[in-house]
Amino acid sequence: MDRDWFCCAKANDFSDVQGYNRQRGTRSPRSNKEKQTMTPNEYCQNKAAQSGSSFYYSFLFLPAEQKQAIMALYAFCREVDDVVDECTDVGVARIKLQWWRDEIARMFNGQPQHPVAQALATTIARFNLPQEHFLEIIDGMEMDLDVATYATFRDLSLYIHRVASMVGLMSAEIFGFEDRKTLKYAHDLGTAFQLTNILRDLREDASLGRVYLPQEDLARFGLSTQDVLALRMSDEMKKMLAFQAQRAREFYRKAFEHLPEGDRARQRSGIIMAEIYQTVLDEIEADGFEVFSRRIRLTPIRKLWIAWRAARREAQRAKRYQQTQSHATP
Repeated sequence: MDRDWFCCAKANDFSDVQGYNRQRGTRSPRSNKEKQTMTPNEYCQNKAAQSGSSFYYSFLFLPAEQKQAIMALYAFCREVDDVVDECTDVGVARIKLQWWRDEIARMFNGQPQHPVAQALATTIARFNLPQEHFLEIIDGMEMDLDVATYATFRDLSLYIHRVASMVGLMSAEIFGFEDRKTLKYAHDLGTAFQLTNILRDLREDASLGRVYLPQEDLARFGLSTQDVLALRMSDEMKKMLAFQAQRAREFYRKAFEHLPEGDRARQRSGIIMAEIYQTVLDEIEADGFEVFSRRIRLTPIRKLWIAWRAARREAQRAKRYQQTQSHATP
């Protein structure tokens, strides 16, 4: 589905989605030709691949069932995020988000209409994905329609919890775990990812009138929200951005402190994501925090290399752990 259509269509005009045939995996003639024979899972994979997200590269190393589930979850996040980012009419965006709340209810009642919800419907029971988590994500997206700045980090933390940590918790369920400490890891890792995104996307967000840097942090360095909106770089701004980067690194550190060794192999995709995201953070710092003038991007081949290297390292670590456990067993 074209993003422009999805964000700008009338509130009750979901005929293109409803024209999707679940049995045959086809869509209405109004769809792009290359999408006419897509199944729900193919639609989700296409959505993830087209985004160019760092997450996509970590999914490549998953078993088929988990890969389909995480692709569907990612596609859902992209759909609701696109509503907020691409709808110029706030009223229409609210109606669209409400449609998604209703679609989540239909999905849990076994009657999904959207291909993303159809793909998710086969995984929500298998991977213990609660309905409330999906609704929390939508609530977080809606915050962007109501809140442009945050007074404190505590205030910002609610937004991050909804749009990022909820995704981390559901991802951990899909990847699998035995120790519930892994959920704390997933929550903190989601926070670290979002803090990295905030630094990377400062210029883009400012162009939308949004500043995710807490006002208390700006004031600490003698700055204001207007300095960010005006993209005024200064020594004080760079010091403040370095402070934000350190906060992100602290959440990466705390996340991995919580991850039990026995669950590392299952959580390998999250570890790969962290490797890519921390590389982005390293590049932002190495570039002198010039985030107002350019957006740091990693090339696809570099992301793939980082993902392969991390996957290989974690496989070797898991093998050593298994050998240690076998020797320790009487």
